Amino acid sequence: MSVGTLYTDSEVDSKRIRATAAFAGLEVDVKEPKGDLLKTPTFEGKDGFQVFEASAIGRYLASLAPNSTLIGHDAKEAAVVDAWVAFADSAAHYDHFILALVKGAITPYNKPIHTHIAERLTGALTLLEKHLATRTFVATERITLADIALAAALQHAFTHNVDAALRAKLPNVVRHFETVVNQPTLKAIFGQTAYAEKALQYTPPAKEKKEKKEEAPKPKAEKKPKKEEEDEEDEPSFADEPKAKNPLDSLPKSSFNLEDWKRAYSNKDTRGADGALEWFYKNFDKDGFSIWRVDFKYNNELTQTFMSSNQIGGFFNRLEASRKYLFGSMGVLGKTNDSIISGALIVRGQDVKPVVEVAPDYESYSYERINLDDAAQKAFFEGALAWDLEIDGKVWVDGKNFK
Repeated sequence: MSVGTLYTDSEVDSKRIRATAAFAGLEVDVKEPKGDLLKTPTFEGKDGFQVFEASAIGRYLASLAPNSTLIGHDAKEAAVVDAWVAFADSAAHYDHFILALVKGAITPYNKPIHTHIAERLTGALTLLEKHLATRTFVATERITLADIALAAALQHAFTHNVDAALRAKLPNVVRHFETVVNQPTLKAIFGQTAYAEKALQYTPPAKEKKEKKEEAPKPKAEKKPKKEEEDEEDEPSFADEPKAKNPLDSLPKSSFNLEDWKRAYSNKDTRGADGALEWFYKNFDKDGFSIWRVDFKYNNELTQTFMSSNQIGGFFNRLEASRKYLFGSMGVLGKTNDSIISGALIVRGQDVKPVVEVAPDYESYSYERINLDDAAQKAFFEGALAWDLEIDGKVWVDGKNFK
């Protein structure tokens, strides 16, 4: 007999909560969310009791079966179970964020953010791999809420973002997952897992072809009287005056195509084989371009990190006139009231000033040329592009690119 109704439109949450109930010897009905709910998933008991969030619902259902192993046997075991449930929720968050980002569901696609979140997910799974090296289950010697929560999160991740190459590095995680989902009481709920061979990648939308509009024939200009023509000739004409040429356009032609680099950076992983940095080192022309470290001079004035990130965006907006000569990656490192702004620029030519002086506030930043033959300077450059730069213990929290 059912103990209540689960309202959710998430397959992951549905499996997780139904599996918890089944392991506890209970049944729940599943329905589409109704309009008066605070949020989903929400469980509503037969007596009208309501609770939302998958972790809270799971704990409540487990409490209805006190003889099960789901929440441990004492306060210490229960605390460990709760810790690993929170870990599962965090891993699921990374996984779902990547999926939404790739599908363009939450924000325009951004490759550095994709890479950063994927690295977070990989880091979490690597930690889990080490933990499970000497354990069958994560919290106790028996299956708990945490194992079921992890199995639900992992099934989704294995289907979309954790591909064969990564799974090969996580044998203990895969073993744990298959142990849980193949339990007799859970197998029918989890069903078959469609393991991804390759992680889901962003596919840029096809560009729409613009139809050429036929121009209407221009009416012939009426011939003006001779006197009127002579008067016009006396007036100065500015239409044919040539525009001032940017001195950067007079530099010798370079083999390094900045637009190709911007596309490579946007569409490739920053680090790793066939990544953006590998492309850069293969194609960079040190005679035609130079690399610069840029630091904000007044970091003691920075407060909220999101405001500092907006400041970078404003600086980049004011560099618009130099877009064809410049690529930049700058970020905020640290925390609220204790942060800095730093990053790297790739500029046309050997002098940074002609490129950045188009921004009225360019003097608020200091510029130091980066020598890629110096290991420390090279590491700084790569960290700025990969958005994992760390300076004096301050880690990268947000960033922007000028492309």
